Amino acid sequence: MERYVIIGAGAAGISAAQVLRDFKPQAVITVISIDQHVHSRCMLHKFLGGERDIPGISFVRQDFFDKNDIVHIPCERVDRIDTAEKTVWFGEGFSAPYDKLLIATGAGFFIPPIPHFREAPNVFGFRDLSDALKIDGALARGKRVFIVGSGLVGLDAASALCHRGAEVTIAEMADRVMPLQTDDYAAGVYQKVFEDQGCRFLLGAGAADAVVDEAGNITEVIMSTGEHIPCDFIVMAAGVRPRIELAQASGIAADRAITVDDHLRTSAPDVYAAGDCTGLSGVWPDAMEQGKVAARNMAGIDEAYEKPYPFKNTSNFFGVTMLSVGRLDQTEGAEVIIHHSPKEYKKAIVKDGKLTGYLSLGNISNSGLYLHLIKNGVDVSGKLDHIFRLTFADFYGINEKNGEYVYTV
Repeated sequence: MERYVIIGAGAAGISAAQVLRDFKPQAVITVISIDQHVHSRCMLHKFLGGERDIPGISFVRQDFFDKNDIVHIPCERVDRIDTAEKTVWFGEGFSAPYDKLLIATGAGFFIPPIPHFREAPNVFGFRDLSDALKIDGALARGKRVFIVGSGLVGLDAASALCHRGAEVTIAEMADRVMPLQTDDYAAGVYQKVFEDQGCRFLLGAGAADAVVDEAGNITEVIMSTGEHIPCDFIVMAAGVRPRIELAQASGIAADRAITVDDHLRTSAPDVYAAGDCTGLSGVWPDAMEQGKVAARNMAGIDEAYEKPYPFKNTSNFFGVTMLSVGRLDQTEGAEVIIHHSPKEYKKAIVKDGKLTGYLSLGNISNSGLYLHLIKNGVDVSGKLDHIFRLTFADFYGINEKNGEYVYTV
């Protein structure tokens, strides 16, 4: 009987487990995870903000493992993979043999080398449910929060903490919020809605030092400007690092991320990797797709993984929705087209007839078409006069071989 082991119960791991069960109804499938509960990283702010409980942020049914006859081993960290013996080791000397293995360990938050930040017990990430639970506990002891980074994770944390009545200060090294996903106008809109909720932003400045108490907790953050910001705890949201320690300890090739080929195979025989640990994408749906592709290859179906278009994000904070895809900062030699009305703001960047960047604030309907145009490099040069009103009908043409009407995208 075939044995499949999956390390990690996030987007990639769970989607892989489901696909494997679909294709291998008789196989033994085991999922080992450091978390007790399956949860969506994208919904952590809903839990921290008090809008949902733990079952409410799960992206699978509560009976998922029982219904699919999958063995779930929670609250265990895999220490080593013996790729020669095809065995994973975890806990107090426990092991699980495998015929095919998937590493889906995700990514963790990163603490830059700021004095005291790496040692202080009141510095938290916001990547996993365990992080949210620690922050929840810290809120009971103090409401002054200092957040490092104003990207999606930082603003997720800030929105949740605002719901809880916290006093939030957000530091960002760039000169605007969400610098990778916005332009100046969109950033200004988001900054204002957060400021209306009581947040304070420190832009173009970073933490340089800290004041600590006798227990090592940071009580004040010293900014690069010299300003002292009192705080009860800190949330690090300035960057993530793929979790590659297990792969490295097991002799599996990894640099900044676990090395995989176009079928998501690692350097070790019958060992695959998917999700954030591969560094291919930090977006939740992409991680799920990687898990599915890896699982199909593990099941013997030859399928290459089509890498997603980078820099794709959607957000919704305090009722303001936004889609951002492509590179909004690469405008040299490009035509920049902007549509602005009281209810929406749209921006398209077109270079050499191809859409390379697209931002929609307030109305993100029909976004799938624009993602398709950017990812596939479709020529839009003759359609710039209605670039924000495109439909698939704009790419409907006649097949020269048989005269049939077909989509030309």
